[in-house]
Amino acid sequence: MSKSNRASAFIGGMAIGSALGTVVGLLIAPRTGRETRAVLKKSADALPELVEDLSTSLQLQADRLSDSALKNWDGTLTRLREAIAAGVEASQIEIRQVQQNNLDPQDLNSSIADPHN
Repeated sequence: MSKSNRASAFIGGMAIGSALGTVVGLLIAPRTGRETRAVLKKSADALPELVEDLSTSLQLQADRLSDSALKNWDGTLTRLREAIAAGVEASQIEIRQVQQNNLDPQDLNSSIADPHN
């Protein structure tokens, strides 16, 4: 996980933890029912803004993860193409050597199966 992903996750966790801590604190605080309801109403009024901020943070993190995955995929695809090209080249070299030595293809198969022959 990259530093920016960890930072985004930390910020999201802090926002959720703060909201939950506020609610729990209000519920166990020594206030009258009327005062507690007033405070909860204010908190509930602020909830849409908190959800919007959290949603934006999650969207930014998802975009970063998507970009990171795409870059990783591009690198993997490049390495795969290089490996295939190297395999094709090695096969062509082996075919040329067989043709130059006029080896029977069966001899090639047996030398691949037992390279010490």
